[in-house]
Formats: sequence, structure tokens, C-alpha cells
Amino acid sequence: MASDPVQIAAHHVQDAAVIVLPFGKEIALPNILGFQVTKLMAMEVVAALLMVLIFVPLAWKIRTGKPPRGRWWNLFEAMILFIRNQVVRPAIGGREADRFLPFILTVFFFILFCNLLGLLPWLGSPTGSINVTGALAAIAFAVVIGTGMKKHGLVKFWAGLCPPMDVPKPMGVFLIPMILAIEIMGLLIRHTILAVRLLANMFAGHLVVGVIVAFIPVAVGSTLWYGVTPAAVFGATALNLLELFVAFLQAYVFAFLTALFIGMSIHQH
Repeated sequence: MASDPVQIAAHHVQDAAVIVLPFGKEIALPNILGFQVTKLMAMEVVAALLMVLIFVPLAWKIRTGKPPRGRWWNLFEAMILFIRNQVVRPAIGGREADRFLPFILTVFFFILFCNLLGLLPWLGSPTGSINVTGALAAIAFAVVIGTGMKKHGLVKFWAGLCPPMDVPKPMGVFLIPMILAIEIMGLLIRHTILAVRLLANMFAGHLVVGVIVAFIPVAVGSTLWYGVTPAAVFGATALNLLELFVAFLQAYVFAFLTALFIGMSIHQH
């Protein structure tokens, strides 16, 4: 029985075919034609549904042109304006910025909702899985490459990754392809780090909370329990507050870097 609290505390950093609810209740997820639906998949669907339920009615209200009313309307509209004015327009610039605003907003709020779902101990954070963060980074990479090639053309985009260099032709034959290869490698590395950064921050935070809470059942049956339990509860609470900040921060960082990479593909050297 001592291991059960540890599993309950740490289960949200792992994917599973069931969702464990409070008081030991479980929801078994279906297997559809041999395809097993997992907890993190379900959380992604929940995050997407929350976005639809929140932002579709919000868009209808904003279209009326009326001033914002209510705390939730003001909250989400303030966040949208912040992403538009402080992230997308400065990073992309020009007339192109507002064209990518829906994509950046979708990325930001999807990651944010996935992060926030992970704060509930019986659910889980999809962004704590490399499969999810890798897919998000791959989508961002496709948008960056597609935007650049559409703007400059296939050949000019890839050739434009190499900055102009005033070097003798014999040296340029060797130097330019080498610099171009480094730039292409850097493009791949940037988007790989985009996925790893989000994964590491979300996974590590949940894991540390699980480890701290796991001290409680370990100390059961000894006098240390009376000191360990309050300390573990206080530490887990403090870390959860930090995780709340990290949930917003990492969504912002991912959205900002995606917008920055799009801007770099549009405005080359």
C-alpha cells in the first residue's frame, strides 16, 4: 500500500490507458480498431474542446464591437492583444504579422491549456510527452519552411539561408556550401530545441512534485512522518504555484520563438 501514494503522485508524468480519478476511481479509455486511446490523447482533445468552447463565443462577442465585460472576457482579450502586440507584430513585422496571428494564438493557448491540465494530479500534461512537443515543433518547422519558400521561392529561400559574403571565388566554392550546411543544421536544431525545452520544463516540474509527495508514504509508521508530511505538502504547494507560472511562461516562449522563426524566414539576411 505504501507504493500506491507514490504512483498516484507520479502517474501524471506518464501516459496510460486509464484516467485515475480521486478516491481510486478509474476511467478506462477505449481501444478503437486496435488503436489504444491514451490519457494524454484525451487531454489534448479536452484542451482543444476548451479552446472551441471559450474562443468561439468570445469571437462572436468581439465582433459586436462592444467593450469587454466580465473578468473572463477581459482576461482572454488582454492575452490575445498581448500576443498580437508584444509577440507577433514585433517578431514578424509588416503586413505579414496579422496573417500568422491565428496560428500563433492557437499554438499559445493549446500549449497553455495542456500545461494547466497537468496541474491537476489526476489528469496529465500532454506537453510532458516528446510525442506532443515534437509534433508541435514539426508543425512550426513546416510553417516556417513553407512561409519562406512561398515568400522567396524554393531556390532563393534555401540559398538565402547563407548570408552574402564578399570572398574570392575559389574560396567561395568551399566556404558557401559549408556555411549553407551549417545554417540548415541550425534551422533543424532550433526547432528540435523548441520541442525539448517545452518537454523538459513540464516533465521535470511534475516529476519533482511527485518525488516530494512520495516522501509522505515512505515516512509512514515512523515519528518522521509528523515532520515530513507538512514539509512535503508545503513544498508541493509551492512548486505547484511555480508550475502555474511555468505553464504560462513556456506557452509564451514557444509562441514567441515560433513567431520569431517565421519572421526570420520572411525577412532573410
